[in-house]
Amino acid sequence: MRDVSIIGIGQTPVGEHWDLGLRHLGYQALRQAMQDASVDYADALYVGNMLSGETSGQAHLGALIADFAGLRGIEAVKVEAACASAAAAFRQAYIGVASGLQDVVIAVGVEKMTDDVGSTLTAGLASAADADYEVIHGLSFVALNALLMQRYMYEYNVTREDFAGFALNAHANGVFNPNARFQKPITHDSFMKATMIADPITLLDASPMADGAAAVILCPTEQAREFTDKAIQIRGSAVATDSLSVHDRRDPLWLQAAEISSKKALHQANIAPTDLDFFELHDAFTIMAALSLESCGFVERGKGTWPAKDGQIALDGKLPITTRGGLKARGHPVGATGLYQIVEAVQQLRGTAGENQVPNARLGMTQNIGGSGATIITHILENNN
Repeated sequence: MRDVSIIGIGQTPVGEHWDLGLRHLGYQALRQAMQDASVDYADALYVGNMLSGETSGQAHLGALIADFAGLRGIEAVKVEAACASAAAAFRQAYIGVASGLQDVVIAVGVEKMTDDVGSTLTAGLASAADADYEVIHGLSFVALNALLMQRYMYEYNVTREDFAGFALNAHANGVFNPNARFQKPITHDSFMKATMIADPITLLDASPMADGAAAVILCPTEQAREFTDKAIQIRGSAVATDSLSVHDRRDPLWLQAAEISSKKALHQANIAPTDLDFFELHDAFTIMAALSLESCGFVERGKGTWPAKDGQIALDGKLPITTRGGLKARGHPVGATGLYQIVEAVQQLRGTAGENQVPNARLGMTQNIGGSGATIITHILENNN
């Protein structure tokens, strides 16, 4: 297996792109990445997307975007793993380069969510859950996370207020991200008074729906300097799964796939969790941020909210998370989110994150969650220049 590096990144602003289709969004991010990497070709294109068939009536995105980007003829396929689709596309690109089958590969994540009314989108998102044993009972994706949060609060004697730090931190970091959907801070008072969606989850516990696209270009590390002097190496790449339905898990409050994939990625990188300079976790809901910190070994079980209460997750904290706003403030265009995380991690490691820069960042971890934890994909990136 060859070492693999990221040589180009691109992203569109996250928001409501009513005037752009999937091909246009994907193309914009892809062209930025190709310009960043100074390449005009690729051996393959992997497109991460979850909802294009449901919300846009368009499947077959690999060929669609390859053609629109002037890459007709190359290998190009769509990759779907619910909300982890973009990281899954990145993983396929990594495998292609690491195996030696391909040399220059593009991964694009793209999603359009704001063109549809709420019921259609809610049904589409619910397809990430178990249709036979969860969705059939009327459980939406928000409701599933609300049940997890209720159980967590009961088991560990915590309150909804204990989760406030996750949302406040994300929005504080989103202020300086020009691509974030929300670029204003929130207050503790506004968090506590936010509109309830599914008790105990409110609007400020949940990430917003959005449109957007992000892209990266990979090549063998030994060739990276032919393209750029700011390549970032992929030190770890791992995928793990759990049951699709929450009730089938041995423990509903433990993200086993997060534990497995993070352990594998850390082992590949030959580092410990304490060696990481930041963690771009999947804060689709505040409860998921707490569960991720616990399952990945950053904090003891039942204490997942503690780092959010004492400043440990801030940019100057012990373990900065959601450094450019995360899903909560940047927005969560589901099939693109995993690549937004990777693009933002590359910015941190290049030292180009501006006001959001983590001092002396060298090692970062990203984690993209599909469904309520059924697919979890972890990557570790390093600046070894």
